[in-house]
Amino acid sequence: MFLKDRVALIAGGTGLLGTAIARALAMAGADIAITYLERAEAARATCAVVNALGRRAWSVALDQTDADAIPPAVGAVAKHFGRLDVLVNNAAWNIPIPFPDLEALNPEIWDRLFATNLRGPFFLARAAAPHLKASGSGRIVNIASLAGLIPRGSSIAYATSKAGVIHLTRCLAVALAPEVSVNCVAPGLMEGTRMTSKLRPEEAVGSRERAVLKRAVSVDDVADQVLTFCKSDSVTGQVLNIDAGAFFH
Repeated sequence: MFLKDRVALIAGGTGLLGTAIARALAMAGADIAITYLERAEAARATCAVVNALGRRAWSVALDQTDADAIPPAVGAVAKHFGRLDVLVNNAAWNIPIPFPDLEALNPEIWDRLFATNLRGPFFLARAAAPHLKASGSGRIVNIASLAGLIPRGSSIAYATSKAGVIHLTRCLAVALAPEVSVNCVAPGLMEGTRMTSKLRPEEAVGSRERAVLKRAVSVDDVADQVLTFCKSDSVTGQVLNIDAGAFFH
């Protein structure tokens, strides 16, 4: 159990991917904290999955667009468990707006996307950094998107926010070395997630067709890569796209 008795905080732990990550890390021995915005029942369900694996679980409500709310939330997790070793930045928001429809992408949507998808992960990392450094082998894994690597996705704002997460990963890897490693997973289309459900049907079909494996991505494959980054002592600043062969770089 590579993460035995370590503590992982998963920002955005109520969805299909968040639960899969919680399960993977708990199976490796970690105790799990998750944040949620409004879905308290879903948060309890994710915690129940962790508890069923014999690990401790705890949830904390957090609107990560509110930068002032982030340090108290991270501090509460560290106090509750007595430590914090891993941060997974999985929380995100999107809304489908076709790229050519520039007028529909108004300032309010743009600001909410960037506040949730890019500013939030930075301030979570900043708040977690002292605890991760104190652990001696801290880990941050950011969840970006294939849309951050190529000009596709639910909107221009979503794609550029995820591109920002990718470069944020590299910058934090420099800033937090050598005590903390920072890596990023960039999934393609994932079956069953709330993000995917917001896509236009033709977009989802097109994503499957463009992938050389002709299918969408399993959330368990993404969760396993998060675990791999948590286990590794010699990898930092890296981005791995898991996309069924949609993009090679």
